Formats: sequence, C-alpha cells, structure tokens
Amino acid sequence: MNVRIENSWKEALQSEFDKNYFAELVAFLHREKAEGKIIYPPGNRIFRAFELTPLDKVKVVILGQDPYHGPGQAMGLSFSVPDGVPAPPSLRNIFKEAEQDLGIRMSGSPNLENWARQGVLLLNAILTVRAGQAASHSRIGWEEFTDAVIRTISERCEGVVFMLWGNFARSKAPLIDGKRHLILEAAHPSPLARGAFFGSRPFSQANNWLQSRGLQPIDWRL
Repeated sequence: MNVRIENSWKEALQSEFDKNYFAELVAFLHREKAEGKIIYPPGNRIFRAFELTPLDKVKVVILGQDPYHGPGQAMGLSFSVPDGVPAPPSLRNIFKEAEQDLGIRMSGSPNLENWARQGVLLLNAILTVRAGQAASHSRIGWEEFTDAVIRTISERCEGVVFMLWGNFARSKAPLIDGKRHLILEAAHPSPLARGAFFGSRPFSQANNWLQSRGLQPIDWRL
C-alpha cells in the first residue's frame, strides 16, 4: 500500500503497510467516514508526528495512548493541542513537572510542535479516534502498527530516550532494547494518578543522557 508519510518512515515501515492488518485498518477508517462518523485528527494530520520527526532525527519518544476526542483538540502529536485550545489536564501537569524539574517557566502554549522539531517523537499508540468516544479505535490495527514503530526505533536508532508514562505505555517496554536506549517509566500525568507523576524528572534525565552521548539536549521551553 502506498501511504503518504515522511520518506524515512515510509522506507522503514513499508513492510507494515503491505500487511493485511493495515489494509483492514484503512478499510475500517473509510467505512467510518462513509457512515458519517467524525474522526480525529483530520486525515492530513494522522501521521503528523512522523512528518515533524524523521526516523534519523529521533532523540526522545513520548508515548501516549489515543488522540483527544473533543473538537479541535487532536493534531497528530501525543498530549499536544493546537494554539488557542485550552491545555488538557495531563498536559498542564506535564508543564508543571517541566517547570519544577528544569527551573524554567513555560509559556502555557499547548502546541508541542517545537519539541517534535527537535527530535521528540510524540507518538500515540492509537492514531485515530471517533469523536466523543475515547479508545473507540483501539484494536483496529493501530497498536500493531505503532508497536512496529517502537521496534523500528529500538533497532535502527542509538541512545533514544523512551518516556513511558502510565501502565499502558509501560507495557511497551519489552519492545525496547534497554541496553541501547534509556527507558524512563513513571506514573501517567493525568490527575487520576493523584500526583504520582510529579518528581519523576523525565526532562532533566533525558537531557543528561543526551549530553552524555555528545548530543544536543532538548530545549523544553515553549
């Protein structure tokens, strides 16, 4: 299948695009649209994370679960929403931790594209959702695809920081070679975790790791 995605990812993932599950996934999305269902993010944003962070530029992976399901929120990047949209609670907590961890002041802009352009792959495990129905596109094939993405990064890249927040993300740790990469596990930033995320210091740990390998650290300020 000819999928419109950034070239380095297209080459690395072509074998996935040629598998039956991916054809079935695409057919499912076409059926949903034909039935008048609203799907987030818009079609041209589904692979936005890959567009902004080519495979050879990946330094950090922040793994989310599925896109926001409210109008105007999902933009193809985990945890991120467009400028002008209020930051959801998990994102507000991410910003609080960044401020405490790094001693910086965040602007409050909820758009994380600047992180993505520096090599932070903001990857949701499920890349689409039906409007108003969280996890409505789980088990249609996206998890198989994004597991392959994680394995591809683990195999083809060196020294990537994987931030796995919450039980769902942490379940992906076996896909990653912990001898070649840094795996940072923590509670989910959601308020439902009752503050367990705070004090995990993922941002300074990531930058210390990158600098120890002679790589440019991420400027987490927004």
